Amino acid sequence: MVWWLVRGFGQSCRSQKGYDYLQKLTLVNIKLKWVKDRTLDEAVAGQRDLKAACTLVSIIFSDSEDCVPIYRLRRQRRQLGIPDELKLSSFVRRYPSIFHESSFLDSGGTPVPLFSLTPEAFSLHQEELRILQQNQMDTVIRLQKLLMLVKDITLPLQTINQLKWDLGLPHDYHQSLIPCFPELFSFVNLKDDRVGLKLLSWDSHLAVSHLQKNNEGASGDCLAFPIGFPRGYGLKRKCMEWLEEWQGLPYTSPYCDPSHLDPRTDISEKRIVGVFHELLHLTILKQTERKNVSNLRSPLRLPQKFTKVFERHPSIFYISKKIDTQTVVLREAYCGSELLEKHPLVEIRRRYAEMMKQGFLDRSRGLYREARDIEQEFE
Repeated sequence: MVWWLVRGFGQSCRSQKGYDYLQKLTLVNIKLKWVKDRTLDEAVAGQRDLKAACTLVSIIFSDSEDCVPIYRLRRQRRQLGIPDELKLSSFVRRYPSIFHESSFLDSGGTPVPLFSLTPEAFSLHQEELRILQQNQMDTVIRLQKLLMLVKDITLPLQTINQLKWDLGLPHDYHQSLIPCFPELFSFVNLKDDRVGLKLLSWDSHLAVSHLQKNNEGASGDCLAFPIGFPRGYGLKRKCMEWLEEWQGLPYTSPYCDPSHLDPRTDISEKRIVGVFHELLHLTILKQTERKNVSNLRSPLRLPQKFTKVFERHPSIFYISKKIDTQTVVLREAYCGSELLEKHPLVEIRRRYAEMMKQGFLDRSRGLYREARDIEQEFE
């Protein structure tokens, strides 16, 4: 992977007259090609199953009986994100190192599968909860900044739920986290009869983007994004010249009101890129599924077809097409497939992934079948 940072473009901003002139310019009709990046694909691979498994761990752990019948787990299927054609029981049985299966007979004498956590998974989840508690304020700040990005500093819980895995929120954040900070958050009833989460106070100290923090002391407001291309990526001179000029345009903070910007200009597009640059920096893995942001257009005050910025700026964002979906990855956050800045939860998730991998391999070798046969002999 070849990386290079663009920081020198447009450090001395144009005058207000020049700014007004640029505001009149329409979007330059340039689209850079998508090139497969195997290293970033590797950073995405396995995330769907990992998210589903960790979500099931949280559901089973929080159950009062610590042993949940399959029909109750099926009620939570929508939040797991596994393929529709895959039976939930089949998915759970893939990972016997995490989920222990037993059964009971229903009124008709039919065996009903029951799933509990293995001692190793139970212990790892307890460690995860401790880390969440230790990093509670970091989690709260992430949530505050997310709400500060949107108009009315309010989002439906449904929208936040789609992002909670990426943001590192506890599975039951609406019960375990929000009530602990009544001075910051409030549940509100929205016009469409949904429940929303509202931020009660604006914190100007938090209204500073990651890009602004990394450019403290820079003169002017024409900040440039760190960019990079995969090895061998050919960039035409015309595209290079456009990219240099685009980097030199004024940067609008994603926490500012964008109503003064003409949505048909490159300046407005740079603001959109800045919004998603900041949003991805709020996530644990600096990535999220493209569909997770599809319903954020209105809250983030974005124009129609706003996700086209991902294709127009492959030097900033990479769109991975692994696991039958599109995942937007922030290039600057990775060196190869390795995340540069790792939140403590990243290590916990890595250990879950290792347990899943080992359990899947052991199951394919028949080790768990042999163990069940031995247990049945002693019953």
